[in-house]
Amino acid sequence: MEKELVRKEYDALVKEIKHHMDLYYNQDEPEISDYEYDQLMLRLKAIEKDNPEFVTASSPSQIVGGVAKREAGVKVTHDVPMLSIEDLFNKEDVISWVNKVKNLHPDCTFSVETKIDGLSMTLRYEKDSLGSLKLTLAETRGDGLIGEDVTANALVIPDVKKYIDLPYDSLQLRGEVYMSLADFEKYNDEQERLSKKTAANPRNLAAGTLRQLDPTVTAKRGLKFFVFNIQQGPDEITQNHCESLDMLNEHGVATVFHRLCNNADEVILAIDEIANMRENLEYDIDGAVVKINQISYRDDFPAGSKYSSGHIAYKYPPEERDVIMEDIIVDVGRTGKLTFTGIFRDKITGKAARLCGTKVSRATLHNQDYINDMSIGLGGTYKVFKSGEIIPKLNGCVEKPAKVFNAPSFCPVCGSKLQQDDTADIICVNPLCSAQLSRTISYFASIDAMNIMGLGDAIVDMLIKAGFIKDFSDIFNLINRKEELLNSKKVPLFNADKKNGNSKKLDNLLNAIEASKSNEPIRLLTGLGIRNVGKNTAKLLFKHFTSMDDLSKASYDDLISIGDIGDTTANCIIEFFNNKTNIEILERMKNLGVNTIMPEKTQSGTNLSGLTIVVTGTLPSLGRKEVTELIENNGGKCTGSVSKKTDYLVAGEAAGSKLTKAQSLGIPVITEQQLIDLISTGVIKENQNG
Repeated sequence: MEKELVRKEYDALVKEIKHHMDLYYNQDEPEISDYEYDQLMLRLKAIEKDNPEFVTASSPSQIVGGVAKREAGVKVTHDVPMLSIEDLFNKEDVISWVNKVKNLHPDCTFSVETKIDGLSMTLRYEKDSLGSLKLTLAETRGDGLIGEDVTANALVIPDVKKYIDLPYDSLQLRGEVYMSLADFEKYNDEQERLSKKTAANPRNLAAGTLRQLDPTVTAKRGLKFFVFNIQQGPDEITQNHCESLDMLNEHGVATVFHRLCNNADEVILAIDEIANMRENLEYDIDGAVVKINQISYRDDFPAGSKYSSGHIAYKYPPEERDVIMEDIIVDVGRTGKLTFTGIFRDKITGKAARLCGTKVSRATLHNQDYINDMSIGLGGTYKVFKSGEIIPKLNGCVEKPAKVFNAPSFCPVCGSKLQQDDTADIICVNPLCSAQLSRTISYFASIDAMNIMGLGDAIVDMLIKAGFIKDFSDIFNLINRKEELLNSKKVPLFNADKKNGNSKKLDNLLNAIEASKSNEPIRLLTGLGIRNVGKNTAKLLFKHFTSMDDLSKASYDDLISIGDIGDTTANCIIEFFNNKTNIEILERMKNLGVNTIMPEKTQSGTNLSGLTIVVTGTLPSLGRKEVTELIENNGGKCTGSVSKKTDYLVAGEAAGSKLTKAQSLGIPVITEQQLIDLISTGVIKENQNG
């Protein structure tokens, strides 16, 4: 039984680690810190040590982790595999490894180097017609055996030499592409200025930049590079590692910081020296690499298929500082969720804490449960660490505050009463709260709601900032403010043409707004952003209510009696219509000509009553909207996903995964013609096509 539990834990670890490997190596968007990842890997290796039969060739301990991205360039097979380095987490293990090497090779020396958190790249040089070594290929690591051709991007990195003045026929150099902390902060400052997404950390940004399809983008972002290994070359440069790096450096090649050491004591001193350098380095490091200096000795110390022979890496524990919480800022995000940010200062210096070479003075506090669990409050002292992440994390309470912080009961932006949802999040449910107004209006105008062409995010932001839109009804009053819009300096997009005094863009938008007034109220209800009321729920509600006024008067019992309307949704609807401001806005929209009444519809038939039907693939003659209306007009319910409650799947050409799922659940699969037969006769005829 115990073995089964261990196996279950192991399988879960494999799945979790592979997920994080994909995020780190392939997506450049890690969810966890390097330290947290290392702890997962250590546990995996511990289980494998006790249970070697669990290990397969695809175990995370046996593979490098990345895959070559086809969209970023041509795939390249490495001449020399680009492997990882085995990590060690305590100095005793480092000393043991060094002494093991010295026992076999007493004359062995070692190179101790900075372990930068960047992206590995190999440069291939070949002698050209003039006798110079010319860069012919730059390749990323990928999965260690196959990478990407990023030559065009490498050529715009200043540290990458196009020519090297050495008398060799060929040479391959492996190094690290990175972004300096200064360039990283400069990039994020510019992104914030433009209200664009910022990068999580320098490593992610460097990786994404190197994989850009446009080298001009790469050139603008200021990537840097240094060599840390000679992959392939003549004997004189592939014998003594440190001497080779020094010789390359003399010929203008940027090389990694390295310290030559003779024994274990000197290796540990060099590791400590690099640790003390961290604050002054222009790039992030997470450890120190120890290499056998005599390259010919390295093959005597293999470390498995995943790791380079003759190398180890000592990983530094995450840096921590004690900080005092000075303020907690409460704000509202675009989705209405309350956000909490802790502002702190270093307990010793009284200034921003310095971690991994950068200054930090704030951390995300997530939610009230997190605040309670961590005993966060003004005046409290906390451990803060930062492991390769731009936003630091608290790591425990050192001295509790006099009082734990409590979230406000009312929205700090609009004053509405706040609510806690099914999770620990606290929400401002007022869709017209100015903190979320831009998102609210954009959704109202979107294709699933009022479908107002031309009223996109950028124009919505502009109209809100210029004061033309404060709530939904203002959209429909823009027609009456046309002259103001044409001459407004705050909305230059619509400025009048000097020749004819009008704007085609504005005319198109106003025409789209006017056309949307005649929409069925299903779209209006969808766009109002009532919590738990999306497009399908709106459609369901207007099968039971004839108008928005009718729905606004519905009781809890009226709503709960409708299938698929639960307690939470019913209360959200009632709360919305009990709000005086919401009713006033609806009334203004109605007075401005917005339709709030459902057209009278006669049901075509009842042969699909009580049936839930899913449609997938391309049907021979009916479009998706037509077939949905056909099903609903004959009493059926058309849903988007297959489940045990599905009665039939109507499958057309290229049906895909829904067909597979329906077959696995034993759900009947029918054609478009069989659906029409069922509607007409109540009976499904045998498929004549087999």
